[in-house]
Amino acid sequence: MSSIITGEAVVLELRPASFGARALGLMLDVLVHVMLLLGLLILVSVAAPGMDEAAGRAMALSSVVLCLVVVPVAVETLSRGRSLGKLATGLRIVRDDGGSIRFRHALIRGLIGFLEIYATFGGLAIAVALFNDKSKRLGDVVAGSYSLRQRVPAERKILPYTPPHLQAWVGIADIGRVPDGTARRASQFIQQASRMAPESRTRLAGALATELAAHVAPPPPGTTPEDYLHAVLCERRNRDLERLRRAEQRSAMVGARLNRLPFTR
Repeated sequence: MSSIITGEAVVLELRPASFGARALGLMLDVLVHVMLLLGLLILVSVAAPGMDEAAGRAMALSSVVLCLVVVPVAVETLSRGRSLGKLATGLRIVRDDGGSIRFRHALIRGLIGFLEIYATFGGLAIAVALFNDKSKRLGDVVAGSYSLRQRVPAERKILPYTPPHLQAWVGIADIGRVPDGTARRASQFIQQASRMAPESRTRLAGALATELAAHVAPPPPGTTPEDYLHAVLCERRNRDLERLRRAEQRSAMVGARLNRLPFTR
């Protein structure tokens, strides 16, 4: 799994497709393209049975280019990286930065794909993908793209909580000045803490607690950094919800008073 940090400091976790998933999606795409080619060749032979040899070769070559290059490029461009095989396997082709591919990426993949998939019967694509950490084929390496898993199990969201020994302290603590960026980083840490190495988890929790302590009063002695983060974020969320509830109540009261005024009827 790879991570990309956006300009808003939001961590996007992207999961590259495995070699097996890519191979299955590619085989489905190849099957569709070959069936389309065979159907087109049969249609041409039926529509023009008396065609001379030179015209027949030109028509066959045009059909090959259309079905094995033009159609895949057009499909990937219009669908932003979702061919029929990728739809079936839950994959999507994206740029290395996680964005949607464009015509340039699809064209490079299509032209090189004809060489590495059809001209070498998939041997070149397999050789390159096996020695790449994202299972990229040669067309992906040149185009700057890779296959992304889109159908992944939903992860359980971890909500911050207030430890019992901090409930009295956090109830009177001033936490209104916590910057949104600090709160966002602390929330991301809570979501990812269980998947971190113990040393990294302890070090990052301590750094975030120190950053948080610049805006919130220090907790009682003996409080661990993670308990401190949980308590502050939980109380911040509860106070925000209470603020919204009071604002809705005030709006409802104002609306009820306006409805009772004579000029509003």
